[in-house]
This record gives sequence, structure tokens and C-alpha cells, in this order.
Amino acid sequence: MRLREVRPGDQRTLTGFDRGSARVGDPQVGGYRHWATHRGHPSPDGFHFAIETLHNRTLVGSVWVETDPFSGRFSYGIGIGPQHRRCGYAADAVALLLAFMFGRCRYRACEVSVNGSNFASLSLHGELGFREEARLRDAELLRGEIKYPVLMSITAEQFAARAAVRDQGRSSRGRHWRVQRPGRHRRVAFS
Repeated sequence: MRLREVRPGDQRTLTGFDRGSARVGDPQVGGYRHWATHRGHPSPDGFHFAIETLHNRTLVGSVWVETDPFSGRFSYGIGIGPQHRRCGYAADAVALLLAFMFGRCRYRACEVSVNGSNFASLSLHGELGFREEARLRDAELLRGEIKYPVLMSITAEQFAARAAVRDQGRSSRGRHWRVQRPGRHRRVAFS
């Protein structure tokens, strides 16, 4: 997984992710749109990355980061194309982003707002070590579905502690990170 600068040529793919999500009736597409929201409007306190695989340089999504250097906090929004979901790309991209922001940029905390009906995102952030701070009661009724934001956060110390534990044990990443097991197509030499 690699985070890189969004290039002008990425517009078509990112817009296609939005259209694909809207076509399938994805309930998560409403608030966050890859390209429509972050159309390359640079701001002094935010930046936009493309999420790309290392293997074949496939663009799988994007992440928008907003920073507050004075308080040492940042937040982000992430979107993965419909055909690339459930492969572990979001978990890898968020872990990479957190390592960069906490390690190199010296931020102290990350706060995100997740749609309460987006169970996949809630689960992802829970596995990464985010803690639920609040469920805002200001609910929104949209197409017969109640939506409410869940505020989650993680500090640099919590992330470092989880990274140390993860490095000692087995990673819980997506299917593209699975370790090959011995089978009929892979031989293991025993001594």
C-alpha cells in the first residue's frame, strides 16, 4: 500500500468510484465523495492522497486529511472504490497515514467522525485502536434511515502501543496480506 499525491489523471477513476457506489445503492456514499468533495482545492490545513497498491500501482481509493497544527490533532476521510472493498486496503492506508502523521509530523491525536450505520468503518476503526468518544444525538433522517455520527479518536501513544503489540503477533490485515501456507502448490523443505 502506498499513499501518493493525487494526479490530474486520477479524476476519472475517483469519479468512477463515486458513480459505482451510487449505482449499487451504497448507503455510505452520501456524505463522502472522492473527487467531488476534494477536487484539488488545496488548503493550508489539509491535503489529499491517492491510495495505490504496491504490486501493480492500481488506484483503489483516496484519503483527505485535515490538520490543526496548533492543537496537534488531525482528522481524515477515506473512500475505497466499491470493487476494492473488503480487501484490507482501508486498514493498511489508515495505519500508514497514522504512522506518518504521528511519527514524522509529530501530531498527538487523530479524531474521526463515522456514520453510525457504517458498521464496516466502525469495526475497522475499532480494530485499529480507535476509541469511541461520543454518539451525537443530532440524528438525520435520510431516505427512511436514521444517520448519526460516532466520534472516535486515537492518540499517538495508543497507536504506538498497538503497533508494538501488532509487530510481536500476527497481523489482522485483509486477504491480500495473508501468509502463504504450505499446500500442494508450495513445498516446504524440512531439515
